[in-house]
Amino acid sequence: MPIRIPKARRSEVATFGLAGVAGFAPFYMMLPGAEERMASQTARWAPRWERNISYFAPPAQRIAQRVEPRVEKTVKRIDDRLPLEKMAKNMDRRIKYGIDKMSKH
Repeated sequence: MPIRIPKARRSEVATFGLAGVAGFAPFYMMLPGAEERMASQTARWAPRWERNISYFAPPAQRIAQRVEPRVEKTVKRIDDRLPLEKMAKNMDRRIKYGIDKMSKH
């Protein structure tokens, strides 16, 4: 009896496609003439990207300004709770101890 593989969902297809593009992009850039092709595509599509980004930028900026005080307060509260200085000193002490131990042998 053959093994039946379920049909891939759209999200899976998109994920694998994106992984393929990201994985092969360095090889594409090694091909001769890749810089010229990228420059021509950028010149062609940049005006559209700028229009689209200018449509989304003001709302995103307002959201960021509204969220920033809360995020800053949360980060400060977490930073005050964590014993980062003590952990750093202990780590430094352990590293020095390990180096001294290895240099004696």
